[in-house]
Amino acid sequence: MPAGIGRLRLAGMITTTAPMAGTLPCNGQAGCAHRLHCDAMRWILLPAGLMLMMVAAAGPGDGNQQALVRDALAQAESGHLDPAVVRQLAGDPLAPWVDYAVLRRNLDSADPGDVRGFLDRHAGEASADLLREVWLQQLAQRKDWKDFRASYVPGSSLSLRCANLAARLDAGEPDAAWFDDALALWQSGDALTDDCDAAFATLATRGKLTAEMRWKRIDAAAEDADTDVMRSAARGLPAEQSALANAYAAFIAAPNDSATAWPKTDRSRHVAAIGLARLAKRDPDAAETRLAMLAPALQIGEADRGHVLYAIALWTVASYLPDSARRLAAVPASAYDARLHEWQVREAMSRGDDAAALKAIVAMDPAQRNDPRWQYFEARLRERLGDAKSAQALYAQAARTATFHGFLAADRLHQAYDLCPIALSASNAEQAEVAATPALVRALELFRIGRLPWAEREWKQALAGFDDHQRQIAVKLAQDAGWYDRAVFALGQHAPDELRMYALRFPLDNMRTVREQARINALDPAWIVAEIRAESVWMPTARSSADARGLMQLLPSVGARLARVLGIAWSGGDALYQPLTNITLGSAYLRQMLDRFNGRTYQAIGAYNAGTAPVDRWLAQRPQLDPDFWIETVSYKETRDYIARVLAFSVIYDWRFDGKAVPLTDRMLGRTVPDAQKRGFSCTIDPATTPTEAEAQR
Repeated sequence: MPAGIGRLRLAGMITTTAPMAGTLPCNGQAGCAHRLHCDAMRWILLPAGLMLMMVAAAGPGDGNQQALVRDALAQAESGHLDPAVVRQLAGDPLAPWVDYAVLRRNLDSADPGDVRGFLDRHAGEASADLLREVWLQQLAQRKDWKDFRASYVPGSSLSLRCANLAARLDAGEPDAAWFDDALALWQSGDALTDDCDAAFATLATRGKLTAEMRWKRIDAAAEDADTDVMRSAARGLPAEQSALANAYAAFIAAPNDSATAWPKTDRSRHVAAIGLARLAKRDPDAAETRLAMLAPALQIGEADRGHVLYAIALWTVASYLPDSARRLAAVPASAYDARLHEWQVREAMSRGDDAAALKAIVAMDPAQRNDPRWQYFEARLRERLGDAKSAQALYAQAARTATFHGFLAADRLHQAYDLCPIALSASNAEQAEVAATPALVRALELFRIGRLPWAEREWKQALAGFDDHQRQIAVKLAQDAGWYDRAVFALGQHAPDELRMYALRFPLDNMRTVREQARINALDPAWIVAEIRAESVWMPTARSSADARGLMQLLPSVGARLARVLGIAWSGGDALYQPLTNITLGSAYLRQMLDRFNGRTYQAIGAYNAGTAPVDRWLAQRPQLDPDFWIETVSYKETRDYIARVLAFSVIYDWRFDGKAVPLTDRMLGRTVPDAQKRGFSCTIDPATTPTEAEAQR
C-alpha cells in the first residue's frame, strides 16, 4: 500500500492482506509520505451516497429496478417509504433488506411480534442475522429479558452471551447449565459487559467464585495483560491474596522493584516474565537490567526467562540496535521460533556476515528452511561463500515456485519463470445453478447498488453453502460484476491450487488509462497494475483507516498536491474514487518516487508504502547491501513484504499482458530490456507444490 502519514509496522508485524501470522503490532513510526495501511485490505466504508454512485456502475446496467431499490432503501432509512414503492418491490430479491431498513430505523418502538415475524420469515438469511444482533443489543440495553429470551440464538458475541445469562437469571432459579455457562465466561479472562456483573455476583453469592476460581480469571487476564480484569477479579480474595494480585497487575503495567519480595512461585515467575516481556517492547535495555535482578530473586526458570530474552532480542533486532547479535545469542534454543530465526538471518545480513546468516538459515526447522524465500537466500549465501554447486541446486528448487524469490532464483539460473495457471472450467448449467443461489443473487445486487457491508454478509452466507467448485464460480461471477477483491478473500484459503487461478486473482480494468499514464510517465504498465492490485485489488471505492482512497490509495492531501503540480482540476478527496483521476495522480506519484530514488524501482516501491524518510534511513544504515538483501532487511514487515509482493505481481501481470516478462533483477533496478532479453514462462511446477511466501499467496 502506498505511503501515508502515520504508523507503519515495525519489523515483523501485522496480520494483513490476508492477515499474516507471526507478526508484531503497529509501532507508531512516522514518515509515510502519502498513506498508511496498517491493516492490509481492511477499509473504512464510504458515505452511503458516494458508495452508491461509485459502485452502481459495476453492474451490467443501472436499470430501473436497481434505481428503485436504491430509492426504497434511502426512503426507508429516512422514515418516508412510499407504499407505492413497496408494492413495486414485491418479489425483488432485495425486498427483505428494505423491510430490514424500515425495522432497523424504528427498532426502539417496533412491535416485538413484527420483529420476530421478520426473523422467522427470513431465518438463515443475512438480513435476519443482522437484525437479530441489533435487536438483541437493544433488548439487553433496556433489560427486556422476556423478548430477549424469545429472540436469542446460541453462538452470539461475548456481550450477548453475558446478556443471555442475565435473561436466564431473570426467568428464575439458575440451573446447572447456567452455572456452567457463567463459569466458562468467568474463566475466559476477557473483559466483559455490565450484564455479566449480575451473573458473576450470583456466582459469588452461591459460593462458586472460590479463591481458586478467582485466580483462574486473574491468570487468564494476565496472559492478555488486562490489568483491569485482574484487579476486578481480585476484589473477592482474602486481603493478602488480593494485595498480591494487585501487585501483579501493577508490575505488568509498569515493572518495579516490588517483585523481588513476591513469593517464589510459578505464578510469580510467570507474571514477572509477562511484565518484563512487555517492558522489552518499550525499552529492551531496561528489561534486560530488571531480568538480571529478578531472575535470581524469584528463581526464574528457563521457560519464563526464555520468554523475556526472546522479547528483548526481538525488539532489539527489529531496530538493528548494536546489541542485536549478543541478545539473539542469549535466547535459549527452546525459546526460538520461526520469527526469531528470520530476524537472526536479517541481523547477520545487515552486518554483511554471510557465514552467520547461513548458519541461522541452517538452524531453521525443515519446513521454514524449505520456504522459497530461505532456499533462495541460502543459495545466495552459499554462492557468495564459494559453494556454487549447492547454490545451483537450491536456486533450482526455489525457481519451481511462482513467488518473488522463485522468480529471483530463475534469474540467477537465466531460465524461464515457472507459472502453471489454472483456468476455471464450468458448464453453463453449473454457472446458472450458482448464479441462482438466493444469497449470491442478493450479494451481487447489493454490491451493484453500493451496499457493500450487506453484500459481504450475503456473500459469506452464500459461500458457506458452496463446495470448492461452486465457490470458484461465485468468484468469477463477482469478478464479472466488478467485485474484484472476492478472489483475494475466497481463493486459496482451503484449496491451495486455487492460488494458480491467476486470471481471477489478478484482474485487469481501466487499461486504456493505465497504458496512457504509463506512456506519459515513462513507467512500466505492469508496475502500475501491480500497485493497484496490491493497494486496492482494483476496488475504486477502497478507503483505508488512514483515509487513503481509491485504486492506488492516495491521501487527499497528496492528491491535492499532485493535482496542483499537474494542473488538474481538484474537486476534493472524493475525486480519488474516480479511476481516471486516481490512476493519473498515482502514476505521477510513482514517477516522483522513481526519480527521487535514482530510478531504483525497489526503493521507489518501498517509499510508496512507507514514505521517503524510512527508506532514506535504511539506505543510510545499510548502503552496501545488494537489492535483494536490502529488501529482506527492511525493518517494517509491511514494507518488506509489500516490495516483494508488488514486484512479484508485476511478473504475473507481464504474463497476462503478452506471456513474457522483464527479468525481475532488471525491473528492481528500473532497467528496460529488449523483447529478446525478456523472460518466457514455462510450467514445470509439481502440481503438489504451492507457494508458501505470504506476498505471493495473496
